[in-house]
Amino acid sequence: MNRFQFVADHQRRYGVKRLCTILRIARSSFYYWHATAMDRAARREADALLATRIRAVHQESDGTYGVPRITAELRDDGERVNHKRVARLMRSMNLEGLRLRRRHRTTIPVPAVAKAPDPIGRDFTATAVNTKYVGDITYLPLDGGKFCYLATDIDLASRRLAGWAIADHMRTELVTDALAAAKRTRGSLTGAITHTDHGSQYKSRAFTEACRSTGVRQSMGAIGSSADNALAESFNTTFKRETLQGRKNWPNEREAPPRRLPMAPPLQHPTTTLPPRTPQPHRLRDNHRSNNNYADPSRITRAQDSGSSPPGRHTTPPESMTVRQTHPAGRRCSRLITTAFVLVRCLCDGAQDQTKAVPASGA
Repeated sequence: MNRFQFVADHQRRYGVKRLCTILRIARSSFYYWHATAMDRAARREADALLATRIRAVHQESDGTYGVPRITAELRDDGERVNHKRVARLMRSMNLEGLRLRRRHRTTIPVPAVAKAPDPIGRDFTATAVNTKYVGDITYLPLDGGKFCYLATDIDLASRRLAGWAIADHMRTELVTDALAAAKRTRGSLTGAITHTDHGSQYKSRAFTEACRSTGVRQSMGAIGSSADNALAESFNTTFKRETLQGRKNWPNEREAPPRRLPMAPPLQHPTTTLPPRTPQPHRLRDNHRSNNNYADPSRITRAQDSGSSPPGRHTTPPESMTVRQTHPAGRRCSRLITTAFVLVRCLCDGAQDQTKAVPASGA
């Protein structure tokens, strides 16, 4: 029952003005509704007759006609009707035309496989590094209709890529290799949570065994819901947009491997916790191409070894060394110490060259 009908039913006892004030409606609106009651009744009768004709046309077509064809049939019979009115009446009667569109199901659950819990719950934050990860597989399109496949594991605290793997297949080895790469980078994943979708690779027995052996707890969201793994999906989209730069695909497999992935540095002490979203540490200049590490080894560690670096990318000091110091004064001190080490080593190298040159001139 609407408010106008309530006023009409109780107006003799309480009055129109009082009821309209209590129900917060204008009296003019109520009087207009009351004056057009006969028109609405006639409209309902006309809709009932039209609905009968619509149902007859739908049955004659064996349930194949939709709104456009039924509207055309009614107009051919001399009925002046709008397609929106036909759609409204068909919707009220739960009638629809035959559709031959194929419904795609990207994720088909297996009843026999136990579902992992979802401790992440769309909360893509973490108070410490090496505690929560998200993983996913994405397609890397190549020329000729071929694909490469990239599996990633992202740390939710630092938002850095802890492990990745790329291959020309989507077998379980792809995700297990990415998990192994994350373990090599972090040193240990004991007690961490990895959140993924319900792909067959992540629900396989091999990946479950790999998580159990590394001490990782599995987490999975709802079936067919990309929002439950939104951070990994966002990373895949951003990575493709920044690397393809408007192109539709990569020319070949050599150009497809990721070259600018934000790899995370290894943890010297896996139990050490750092605050989330810390400022990026100081990095050495890009024009320094030497393979020698002149910095203090107690302050600087390598983020990647030569075996885990992406092909075709120079991974020497600019991207592979990070200073474990976040205070501004500490960073300035570290810069001075690093510069002093470099200058002292350069002077020593110059002195050795002069020493070697003196005997040669005397001879």
